[in-house]
Amino acid sequence: MSETRFANETDASRYTLHVGDDLVSALDYNDDGRSIALTRAYTVPTFRGHGYAAEIVARAVAELEERGDREVIPVCWYVAEWFDRHPEHAGILKPRV
Repeated sequence: MSETRFANETDASRYTLHVGDDLVSALDYNDDGRSIALTRAYTVPTFRGHGYAAEIVARAVAELEERGDREVIPVCWYVAEWFDRHPEHAGILKPRV
């Protein structure tokens, strides 16, 4: 089985998930220093159906929770649905005004 690598590519404003040498999923964001808008979750079509989008969102949320210095705005529909399925992580969400 190939190694799965997660990275925060701050210069590109995205999280990435690789399996072996293959980029399988990316999660784009906009960070204003107080909150981070998760704008697009994308899985390469040939790798869809393996749970990579859920994995990259879960890893990004775990990193953000550990840092504790940003609120999350789930702009992407997939990210919003992920939070609906994982209410235990709702504490990191930016309150709606």
